[in-house]
Amino acid sequence: MPGVTHDDAPPLADLMPWSVAPLRLGRGWPTAPDPATLKARWEALLRAEGPDRAALFEPTRARTVHSAVPQLPGRAAGTERLEQASGPAADPVRVLAAPFDEQWLIPDHRLIDAARPELWRVADGHQVFTVESTEGMPLLVTSLVPTVRAGRVRPLYRRPGGEEPNLAPGLLAHLTDLLGRALTPLDLLAWTLTAIRPDHTVPLTADPDLWSRGVELGHRALWLLRRDGERPKLPGGRRPYVRAPLPSRPLTIRYDPEEEALHLDEGRISPVPPEAWEFRTGETRALEAWFTARTAEPAEPAEPGTLAALTPATWSQSWTSELLELITVLALLAEVRERQAELEITAPITAKDLRDADVLPPPDASRRPASVLEHAEEGPAGQLTLL
Repeated sequence: MPGVTHDDAPPLADLMPWSVAPLRLGRGWPTAPDPATLKARWEALLRAEGPDRAALFEPTRARTVHSAVPQLPGRAAGTERLEQASGPAADPVRVLAAPFDEQWLIPDHRLIDAARPELWRVADGHQVFTVESTEGMPLLVTSLVPTVRAGRVRPLYRRPGGEEPNLAPGLLAHLTDLLGRALTPLDLLAWTLTAIRPDHTVPLTADPDLWSRGVELGHRALWLLRRDGERPKLPGGRRPYVRAPLPSRPLTIRYDPEEEALHLDEGRISPVPPEAWEFRTGETRALEAWFTARTAEPAEPAEPGTLAALTPATWSQSWTSELLELITVLALLAEVRERQAELEITAPITAKDLRDADVLPPPDASRRPASVLEHAEEGPAGQLTLL
């Protein structure tokens, strides 16, 4: 991707004005790589009573078992205080817990210090969340609610159903006039994913051919990052397969570059392209981080007797499928990143150009969430929340 320069490229914060601070969970145990672990943790919490339940919960200044909070929008969870809770946990949902690591979360407002309800109100099958990052990839993209510890979250749409793009008013129309072609919000996001720099500025271009190439690469990256359509595949002969069965609980992972093989203890997966193994989002290899999240012994404060100490007993078949797909995604995405880095932005559209066209700065109202009143929301103790 293009490096940092001082050429008056507009900042992402002006192109996608509405942003939300990242979620702050406050405790690690409501998230896990599999839903069965979350069910076991919830049941262990409910078996405890009084001070024991309060301690297991891991209270903070924002949340204790006595906190009275409403449901998360669109999620069915209890609203009685946790000290009185007795029913089943809310159905776990998939979230982006870390770069390239989709895990499960109990979507219960009582368990999360800062859940950012405004994000949950617009989370649906049309939504695309972007997350500002500083670890190797300036921008993460996901169709899931992100719980990753990173920067500001910018939804592509301000309302459910893919309504009202979170873009500076007039930006799409202005670019359409300059480029001579109709643009969609996803097109602009695709270009952004191709061109964004580490300082979160986004060079724009008035060159239609360059724009088309950048958007094509960005759409491919979006498809790989979101993984909500046809499953990605490497060419025949390059697709990874399990060559030796994976153990019930592998503890080590290593890569053999000569064999292009990934070894999980005595288990073996190949071929694994070196680009997939070396793919990093900072100092850490993405594959190693994903593996560690599923196999590492709990670190402090996950001592015996805590909910976080309840972890999966064995490696699941679903993880093997996820790992094979992640290898594929990283290999294909490495190719896209290489091609993106080769693009040289010409015919730039600067922030001054957008100011002269009255596109920037975006109005203050565009930096605030839209009023979303699609359904009633249950407040504490079953009362309705007034928005």
